[in-house]
Amino acid sequence: MKIGHDTWVIVADGAKYLAMRNIGDADFLQLEVVAQETSQQPAARELASDRPGRRNDASRATPDGVAPWGKSAMEQTDWHARAEMAFAARLAQQLGEWVAAKRFDKLVVIAAPQMLGLLRAAWDTRVAASIIAEIDKDLTGLPVARIETVITGIAA
Repeated sequence: MKIGHDTWVIVADGAKYLAMRNIGDADFLQLEVVAQETSQQPAARELASDRPGRRNDASRATPDGVAPWGKSAMEQTDWHARAEMAFAARLAQQLGEWVAAKRFDKLVVIAAPQMLGLLRAAWDTRVAASIIAEIDKDLTGLPVARIETVITGIAA
């Protein structure tokens, strides 16, 4: 994939992003890190305070008209999923601020598939209009040089 000069590339997953811009040209990709953020997510046992709650249910009445009560468990809250949604919202807001400040005109978004879906739901129309490519890969654990290699190896 060829990415023009000054095009920004965002590489993100549910807890980390790198914002980079191409200081090279379309033939020679050279990414420079402009911003980054890592969200510290504690272990699930530290996020949840207790086991899931329970509620009383009215079950069907018996032949003598008595309505016995049962109990149902509430669904366990997935705190990591909620943290990822909040992180995606923060990143989408940051992208909106950057595009409003005219820090970039063109944007390539590379994100883990689930994060890409969360971002699509969260970013505004100005950000969406600046996106020239979306790649559903998790590259956040790679060094910048390896990210460059992966991007140039992707067929446009």
